[in-house]
Amino acid sequence: MTERKNLLSGPEPTLLAEEEEPYRRLAEESASPTQLAADYPGFSLAWAMLADDAFTEGRVVESYAYARTGYHRGLDSLRRAGWKGHGPVPWEHRANRGFLRCLAALARAAESIKETDEAARCWQFLKDSSDEAYTALKQ
Repeated sequence: MTERKNLLSGPEPTLLAEEEEPYRRLAEESASPTQLAADYPGFSLAWAMLADDAFTEGRVVESYAYARTGYHRGLDSLRRAGWKGHGPVPWEHRANRGFLRCLAALARAAESIKETDEAARCWQFLKDSSDEAYTALKQ
């Protein structure tokens, strides 16, 4: 990833720390998203995968719960990384993608259960965090 200079007065992009072991276990298919969520509860990508699978299978409330869990775990990670409640969370940084996917999954599930205000807030939060993520995930 290339280093960006912040020419505006806004905060620097937040880059979450990468934990290699859950990615390795995913790549090797030695652990399911359920097992990874249990073993690495702060690994938002596992929660995003669970949310996406549940949504695809029509289990919208379950999808909402998975997405909300991953979203809150991701917020905790962002705060530990120095995020102050706003600013860029780049999609191109692999470790950020789980949180951003959870945010989109939460918006999608909220729409499905008619939580329109929450869905709008989540989509806006995603767009404010990363235009790239918003473009990739808002379908």
